[in-house]
Amino acid sequence: MKGCSETQVVILAGGLGTRLRPLTEKIPKVLAPVLGRPFLGFQLEYLRRAGFRKVLLLIAYLGEQIEQYCGDGRTWGLRIDYAREPSPMGTGGALKLAEERLADPFVLINGDTFLPLDFDRLLTSFFAAPCAGLMAVYAGGQDAPPHNVRVGQDGFISAYNKRNPDGLNGVDAGVSVYRREVLREAPAGRPFSFEEELLPRLIRKRELRGLLIRERFYDMGTPENLRKTEEFLRKELTDDHL
Repeated sequence: MKGCSETQVVILAGGLGTRLRPLTEKIPKVLAPVLGRPFLGFQLEYLRRAGFRKVLLLIAYLGEQIEQYCGDGRTWGLRIDYAREPSPMGTGGALKLAEERLADPFVLINGDTFLPLDFDRLLTSFFAAPCAGLMAVYAGGQDAPPHNVRVGQDGFISAYNKRNPDGLNGVDAGVSVYRREVLREAPAGRPFSFEEELLPRLIRKRELRGLLIRERFYDMGTPENLRKTEEFLRKELTDDHL
């Protein structure tokens, strides 16, 4: 089994951040300031402390600012590489474009989400029951966003729907592990959504499992959520977790 130090983390960092405008008219969403620091810096520091060493950033919109900020990653004790989209390709298109640079397996993280997760548990669960993918699914309380995932008693994800929460029991927490093979049949050279085109295929084939977690995740993609993320990270700093 590969541990964190041997596993590549891929961060989706190419989003336009339209819900955070006008803030994101001049800076990419992942560099939005939180407690006076770019949000991405908190993610990278947490990944280093979790034991990861290799990061691939998928960048597009204002990506040169991300490269300038992160450099080669030595500030965080990481080795950071980049895959740049020539034009917006969506989450699936960005991954397909970087396919040859992806490790097998790789951890996939949304660049606008912070999840204080036990990554060793995530990887152990992934290797314990061979599957093409394992998604961290938040099954928290009243503070949870609308559900978009259903995880069955057998551990397999049987539904993924961002538009209708009926019958669903958890939320995609923005962290997953995938085999590179999930991109084998993906369309090349055009934009597409990983969530809308590839996840349904994995679900139909019973190749996607869910890891139910109680750790609350923070999506900083709106002004209100950015404020909540800042409040959480302020507490984390106070508790000396970051």
